[in-house]
Order: sequence, then structure tokens, then C-alpha cells
Amino acid sequence: MSRLYDQLTIFGGNSNPELTREVCAYIDIPPGRMEAFKFSNENIFVRINESVRENDVFVIQSLSGKVNESIMELLIIIDTLKRSSAGRITAVIPYFGYGRTDKKDQPRVPITARLIADMITVAGANRVLTVDLHAGQLQGFFNIPVDEMTALITLADYFNNKHLRNPVVVAPDLGSTKRARNFAEDIDASLAIIEKRRVGNVDKTEILNLIGSVEGQPVVIIDDEIDTAGSIIQAANVCIENGAAEVYAACTHPVLSGPAIERLEQSAIRELVTTNTIPLPPEKAIEKITVLSIASLLGESIQRIHTGTSVSSAYRSADRTPMP
Repeated sequence: MSRLYDQLTIFGGNSNPELTREVCAYIDIPPGRMEAFKFSNENIFVRINESVRENDVFVIQSLSGKVNESIMELLIIIDTLKRSSAGRITAVIPYFGYGRTDKKDQPRVPITARLIADMITVAGANRVLTVDLHAGQLQGFFNIPVDEMTALITLADYFNNKHLRNPVVVAPDLGSTKRARNFAEDIDASLAIIEKRRVGNVDKTEILNLIGSVEGQPVVIIDDEIDTAGSIIQAANVCIENGAAEVYAACTHPVLSGPAIERLEQSAIRELVTTNTIPLPPEKAIEKITVLSIASLLGESIQRIHTGTSVSSAYRSADRTPMP
């Protein structure tokens, strides 16, 4: 039987403080007292302002925004907790940055996602809780337990409440097919797939073909994250060209970098539904974007991990297979 640890404590880094507050409110505990800031020389300093000896500690930090700074801050927080005799440390990473650098698809390139996984483990994390990884194999990059939750159920509930008539879920590329298929099952929709080819390392793709029919039907394009929005806009245009009645988009992680907001505002997409794994700053909070909270998803998962009860009995991983 696995050891049950002492008091549950939750700390939050600077990448997503509002989500940390929401998770703590769901569990009905105050956030842990901690300072994390930069000196004038850009060095990050962390001080834990309460005892964590033998506590079951969870650190919430999305690897987003200033990504490299968020990663370094997470590592230093974990190291601080380890040196403060925390009983168990779980890195709660709603958005796993560098997740798309998960394989050598060109000569002489890194597998940065594996490097980040190694760094988190070496820093002292005992397990990881995350949401909708870009690729399933990322779980295997860690030599510690990983619980991958999915926000697709939250997104599906939202679209089910919209009562779209005969919707079609569209995968914006072949790699998103499994995710789109699962989402289509959740909202009782048919499935279509856009076949495309990425050109080089730039955010440019060439659309090749639409597999399936969207004629006269509402479309929901689903992906794990939207970065510059180039791919999702191309997918929306293809759907409109093939007779879609209206186009919605949904994703777990709203990276929305560079020209993404301007592209979305000018696009045929009626609404983008996403979550708060990454905080949406005011300048990006346009009328077309709806943000759903995953605080209850993370809060419930944290409580189950803390008490040693089954996580998979209440939540499903992204590929619908049982979690360890």
C-alpha cells in the first residue's frame, strides 16, 4: 500500500496565479506562502514561508508566457521544497511547454521535451500532473509517475449545451485524428479530417485535402493548442470552401502568440472555446474567445492523488486508456 503523506499544500508559480487561487478555492485550502521573484541580475530567488516538512506538496506552474523563465522558476521551487524536507512533490503543469519538440524529425535537432522532463525529475519532483499533452509519448519521457488529464470533457460539455444540429468535428491534421474522434463521440458528431503538410520550421502549412463532408453543417475544429492560429484559420477556410454552415474552434491551450488574435478576429471562426491552462491577458480577451476553467479538474485530481484514490475512475486521459 502506498504511503499517505501529511498535510496537503499547494504552491503556485508566477505563470498562472489565478488558476492556483481557483484550485485552492475548489479544495478549500489557502495557497501556500511563498516568494518567487527575480533579482536585478535576472537570477530567480524562491523562499518558502511556511513549514512543508513531510507535507504532500503540489506546485502549479504552466510552462507558458516567458517560457524559459517559467521552467527555471519551477525547477527552483521544486529544489527549494526538496531541501525543505517536503514529503512528496508533484509538479502540476497545466501546459507543458516544448511539448512539440518531442522527436528528431530533422537531422541534428534536439528532443527538448525529454530534456525538460529530465530537468524536472532531477530537480526533485516525485510525480507530474498535466493536461492534454501534445503527444502521448511525452508521458514516457519521465521516469516518475505522470497523470495526464484531459480538458476535452469540459469543452465537450460546453458544446453539448449549445445544441448544435448535426455537428461535424474536424481534425486540423492527421496527428489530431484520435483527439478529434474522441471529441466527436462526446458531442455525438461525425468526423472529418484535414490532410496537410508542414513546410519547414516556419508556421506555414499547405492544405492538401478534406477527408469527409461538412456540407451545410456546423463545424467544430479541435486541437490541443493554438499558437499563431495559422493552421486553425486555414482549416476554417477549407471548411467554409466545402460548404460548412458555421465554424467553431476549440483547444485546451490558448498559446495565441504573434498574429493569432488579429487572425482570429478577421477569420470565419465564430467562436474559439478554450481553457485557462494558460492565462489570457486582457489584450487578447476578444469577444470571439470563451475561456473555461479547469480548476475543478485539477482540484479533484490533486485531492485524489493526495488521498491515494483512483484518478481514472473520475477522469479520462486524452487517449481514453487507464492511467497508472
